[in-house]
Amino acid sequence: MIIFSEIGDKTFLIAAILAMKHPRMVVFAGAFGSLVVMSILSAMMGHILPALLPKSITELAAALLFFGFGGKMILEGREMQVGNQKLQEEMKEAQEEIEEDDVFIDGTNGIPLEAMEEGGRGRRRSKSSGGSTRSLAEGFRNFFSFFLGPVFVQAFALTFLGEWGDRSQISTIALGAAHSVYLVTIGTVVGHACCTAGAVIAGRYISTKVDVKYVTLAGAVLFILFGFIYTREFFLDITAAPSPEK
Repeated sequence: MIIFSEIGDKTFLIAAILAMKHPRMVVFAGAFGSLVVMSILSAMMGHILPALLPKSITELAAALLFFGFGGKMILEGREMQVGNQKLQEEMKEAQEEIEEDDVFIDGTNGIPLEAMEEGGRGRRRSKSSGGSTRSLAEGFRNFFSFFLGPVFVQAFALTFLGEWGDRSQISTIALGAAHSVYLVTIGTVVGHACCTAGAVIAGRYISTKVDVKYVTLAGAVLFILFGFIYTREFFLDITAAPSPEK
């Protein structure tokens, strides 16, 4: 599921573009580290759902969710032209996000890492003590950049923000609600590892050779298959449930 969802996705392209400009291992560590955190959080969120709702309800919700994603992907695939036009558009959007993030780091409102390394503490004291939310975010970012490096932090932050609310995250929550949280976490982490490694090693080649139309349609078939599996699980649980005592 992760592989079909992530190939050609914005987070995949962000890792590919960053790897063209920065050391691949650093980009991989930042992007993959972000996806590991996201996988664990999503699987745990799904693990909590059965405690709040009956298992049959979570299975029915998962079935409807996968059918919805599958249908949406079929519509998206049918609208795509054969070729890489859609992928090029996604890559352009990913490039714009990276450029905006670069401006955020290097802008006059930010605190460049170089200023910290050169003893720019006086500049920080001159700022108002109140500060805005953005200034706080910049402070956290500079703090982690000082220890982990700005490229690692950029890859981590952009990937995390891009993945939040994404189809793969919601699907991971659904899987975590119906299955072992450990197995779901391992499966998603392995899937993200494959996709992220492919992005940083051969992202440009994949973006020019892989036709996202067929990947999307194949993913749609997979999601619909998941929908049927969870529908079956739902009816099995309903029929196996003990009848209430009279």
